[in-house]
Amino acid sequence: MSDTPYSPKGPARPRAGVTAALQGADERRRNAATIARLKAELAAQAALIASQELSLAHSRKIFDRASVAARLGVWECSLPGEQLAWTDVVYDLFDLPRGSVLDRSEIIKCYPAESRKALDTLRGRAIAERSGFNLDAEITTFAGRSRWIRITATVECEEGVPVRIFGMKQDITEEKILSDRMRYLAEYDVMTGLANRGRFQARLAHADEGRPLGALLLVDLDGFKAVNDTFGHVVGDECLKEAAKRLAAGCGEADLVARVGGDEFAVLVGPHLDRGAVSGLARRIIEAMGKPVAACGQSLGLGASVGIAFAEAGAPCDLFAQADTALYAAKAAGRNTFRIFKAQAGVRGRSAAA
Repeated sequence: MSDTPYSPKGPARPRAGVTAALQGADERRRNAATIARLKAELAAQAALIASQELSLAHSRKIFDRASVAARLGVWECSLPGEQLAWTDVVYDLFDLPRGSVLDRSEIIKCYPAESRKALDTLRGRAIAERSGFNLDAEITTFAGRSRWIRITATVECEEGVPVRIFGMKQDITEEKILSDRMRYLAEYDVMTGLANRGRFQARLAHADEGRPLGALLLVDLDGFKAVNDTFGHVVGDECLKEAAKRLAAGCGEADLVARVGGDEFAVLVGPHLDRGAVSGLARRIIEAMGKPVAACGQSLGLGASVGIAFAEAGAPCDLFAQADTALYAAKAAGRNTFRIFKAQAGVRGRSAAA
């Protein structure tokens, strides 16, 4: 037996170099996994950005198409530098080449005096109050075309100081034309161009609201029914047009001239005309209507009877009934004459020559 004492050996420890190698491999694997994860995240972000760019481009394309279809563009003006920036549609509205240099001092000249005054007032107030405004304004483009545009504006501030004003401008010319046409049809007689019965009644109803009336003259064409029945509606319509023309020409100082019935017209005058002046107007109307009318190759003789009611005889709403009573008396007196309504005695006779 050996004299060397026995000592059992434990598990063999890896050498230092092997340990370092193993640790390096683990770290590389972790780094590779991290890099792979980061690459995947970056790829996902890139895909998302690409998708958003496509979506944004598609939305911009839709917006551009919708803007062109709606004739709606975006504008911006720096403050206080007054430097303008427009989208293409706004250039088109003003008939300027797209992308051309903009000078606000020249652009503002496209607005007629009334529209320019309204724009300056609203814009100045919006900047002072840090708010916005809306305005329908007329412009004359650089090509000389007349257009109506709808302007919306908002003031943007930084630390309470206005730095820009921006909004949209839209071509509303067709809308304006349609609106004006509808208003015309609502207020005017299409055949004669005079005010219609609706506008006449509205004027009577608002006679007490700052625009008092002096008198109402109701004019009825004598002999019109016979002409209409004998020669037909085409000739009759021409007679009505000519009568309206003569009436409008002879009543320049009237407050309103209207066609209120088939062959019946109304003339409203203000309180500045006294009884003598109103009577003189009635005589001139009768004289003008008594001249022959040339229509469709025919020389036709018409006439006119006139009934007059003065506002002092009662409330404005009673004027029509009073003038109609006087008109009836004028016709009963032989036509081609006028009569004045008198509240106490009903109707007082006056001849056209008186």
